[in-house]
Amino acid sequence: MTDQKTERQYYIDWLRILLIISVFLFHIGMIFNTWPWHIKNDQQYGGLLRQGMTFLHYWRMPLLFMLSGAGTFFALGKRTPGQYLSERFKRLVIPLAIGIFTLVPVQVYIEKINLYGSLPEFYSHMFDGIYPDGNFSWHHLWFIAYLFVISLFITPFLNFLRSQRFQRFTLRIENIVINPLALNIFIIPLLLSQIILRQYFETETNDLVNDWASLTYYIIFFLAGFILLPVRNITEAMRKYRLWYLAEVVAATFVMFKVPGLAKSADSGDIIRDVSSIFLAWSCAMTAIGFAKQYLNRNSLLRKLANEAIYPFYLLHQPVIVVMGFFIIHLDIAVVWKVIIVMISSFTLSASIYWILIRRFNILRIIFGMKKLEKTKKDSEISKVIEPVIVTNEMSISA
Repeated sequence: MTDQKTERQYYIDWLRILLIISVFLFHIGMIFNTWPWHIKNDQQYGGLLRQGMTFLHYWRMPLLFMLSGAGTFFALGKRTPGQYLSERFKRLVIPLAIGIFTLVPVQVYIEKINLYGSLPEFYSHMFDGIYPDGNFSWHHLWFIAYLFVISLFITPFLNFLRSQRFQRFTLRIENIVINPLALNIFIIPLLLSQIILRQYFETETNDLVNDWASLTYYIIFFLAGFILLPVRNITEAMRKYRLWYLAEVVAATFVMFKVPGLAKSADSGDIIRDVSSIFLAWSCAMTAIGFAKQYLNRNSLLRKLANEAIYPFYLLHQPVIVVMGFFIIHLDIAVVWKVIIVMISSFTLSASIYWILIRRFNILRIIFGMKKLEKTKKDSEISKVIEPVIVTNEMSISA
């Protein structure tokens, strides 16, 4: 088995950065499409906007979990399970807990602003039931909560996952999946998990307690990233056969959007849509990784800066979009200008909060899941800020 454990995989960083940007754009789209959200423009659109967002919805989060699995592998090093869990607590639970009480209430308050006279008044009702009927929620921070639960799940198995026995298992997988489209073998556990669990649980509730079908789905993607992406021959197969997987994406997309309408019953159409969406999620992941390795496996100052900023940006972006969008959607201007203004203002404000406040102060760095700045000489302070602090801060996706 040829691994890449000691080599920097820049394409993983770039892919994660691009995915978080896609999440940012997705949430801007939520203001203008026909799905319910915190704030809605008076004129809403289905059609291509809705189809494009549906397409993106099915694969962006699974791929983020996959990259999280790869990040976990590269970040582990020689850490003990206890050290790994401690690091996960600092990077995930602290931002999650503080975000629930600072970032999320802003979003819920804006949505229900007609019921409360001010944000402080809303806080006095924060625990009045569970959202959407009530007020308490973690909203976009569900991703962080799920990552921590997955960390709890794999911690007892860390020593096994780093053992010679597991490496031999990975070698056997490698010999199979380096063939054209052979990585599709991982679709089998994805399908089986959903066939079994969707009988008992709804999907994408994001409430953890009743979301075991989705959580299991994400765990499989996470483990696939942990097992596959550190192996050079496997990622090379993704790169080599990227056009094959792209063709599979096109086929799965066609089936998902066109074939269910031809089914004899609504139930049959739903089954076709669900199965094709799983093929789509996996095929998109293989395609994205293959193209990223081909064209994005390079370093730059922008990568270093963006890679450190992307987690705080993820935490900030949704409440910022909701606040900015609330004021902008009421302007008497064309919809295209509303989109542009929301996009530019939300990105600028989120990036500015990070650049001016978060990255400079250790207390805020801790709150937003970053490592403390080390004490350095004044003339080297800037370089210390822009360089990756440790491998964990760069390779472990926690946003």
